[in-house]
Amino acid sequence: MSKADIGLIGLAVMGENLILNMESKGFTVACFNRTVAKVDNFIGGRAKGKNIIGCHSIEELAANLKRPRKIMVMVKAGKPVDDFIEMILPHLEDGDIIIDGGNSHFPDTIRRTEYLESKGKLYIGTGVSGGEEGALKGPSIMPGGSPAAWEHVKPIFQKVSAQTDDGEPCCDWVGENGAGHFVKMVHNGIEYGDMQMICETYQMMKIGLGLTNDEMHDIFTEWNAGELDSYLIEITRDILGYKDEDGNEVVDLILDTAGQKGTGKWTAIAALDVGQPLTLIGEAVFARCLSALKEERVKASSILTGPAAKFQGDKFDGDKKAFVNDLRKALYASKIVSYAQGYQLMRAAAGEYGWNLNYGGIALMWRGGCIIRSAFLGKIKEAFDNNSEIVNLLLDPSFTEALAGCQESWRRVVTTAVEMAIPMPATSSALAYYDGYRSSRLPANLLQAQRDYFGAHTYERVDKPRGEFFHTNWTGRGGTTAASTYTV
Repeated sequence: MSKADIGLIGLAVMGENLILNMESKGFTVACFNRTVAKVDNFIGGRAKGKNIIGCHSIEELAANLKRPRKIMVMVKAGKPVDDFIEMILPHLEDGDIIIDGGNSHFPDTIRRTEYLESKGKLYIGTGVSGGEEGALKGPSIMPGGSPAAWEHVKPIFQKVSAQTDDGEPCCDWVGENGAGHFVKMVHNGIEYGDMQMICETYQMMKIGLGLTNDEMHDIFTEWNAGELDSYLIEITRDILGYKDEDGNEVVDLILDTAGQKGTGKWTAIAALDVGQPLTLIGEAVFARCLSALKEERVKASSILTGPAAKFQGDKFDGDKKAFVNDLRKALYASKIVSYAQGYQLMRAAAGEYGWNLNYGGIALMWRGGCIIRSAFLGKIKEAFDNNSEIVNLLLDPSFTEALAGCQESWRRVVTTAVEMAIPMPATSSALAYYDGYRSSRLPANLLQAQRDYFGAHTYERVDKPRGEFFHTNWTGRGGTTAASTYTV
């Protein structure tokens, strides 16, 4: 058998499926796993008869690769990636490429890129989204790292990635060092937000309107044919319609506690680091944290009082259909806000880390293969095609118009949720952000006065040029010395 086009380490679900995907597209792949029995099982099972070379050591893997060698590592983020880099390095020559395809934290990718380049090697940190099915049939791939490595992996990555309806690959070069993993992190944060907003809408339908799972299944089926057309709406439809062999509606049997792997948390922390109000995704992360306090919530439910969070027939005067339409519009408006915030974060990070991000191209990469794939992303691509310098997606004329058309419904949903004691933190935070962003004056003047009062932090004035700072001796006892100024 001829030498392999690429090697892959890590034969878990994603690794195996990526190998099979690559082989099906005409590439020969070499594979290795630290537990070598997995290699033999794979070669004798799913990989049997295919152009896949099983290797029992990293040395054997390297020997079976065309130059420049391309080795993709699909292992748990953190120390395991660093450990494998050290094991691989002795078997590489200058110009060879290591690719991290896991969910690594972008600062680690920045560090690793610098480290590998200092040793004459090239490094790519790439987000791979789409789960098990995406890995096998075509994921969204978001590579960043050493620019010189891109030409060597581009033919493989773009061929195995998902394709849009227009035949465009859902993969392109994102940017230097950690840019690829940063964009994948933001993708995952947006995924957190999308899922939370859908769950809040489901809760309002179930508790607020008293709808059955079958009724909700029909509603999500209808929504998936409109502006909300997306993978997550599609699978929500399927989940609500699923029954086990005994006729049980499985969604109702699942414990209401959610976990997380950290990428949503990283997204929120990154937003704080660069001073961006990523409010919706932050609320989505905290909603998962709150769900995990199951025992505390059960106890609190018998102690803390509030209006009954249950269906009130007279609340809607029998017009459930109209309120379902309100929910659709509120979900769509909140989704626009969530993506606008995500893109604001990417823009700020690009400035912070010196990345030249193609924002329309990122939307294109997310059009297929990934978890947040949706028709909506086409509108984002159009927005950046029309104005690549737009500072906030809310200001794109098509989104401005859509928000105006959704606004009454959006406010009705949030108001009703408060009245019925049904928590909708992501949806309501999206509306609060919208109202804050369109406010020409916010109460931060009072906040600055408070900070100056207790800490002499100074403030700017509306009647003076920006950049001039002032301090008031509020008590007559503080003197004239001011602290240094700082901004978020």
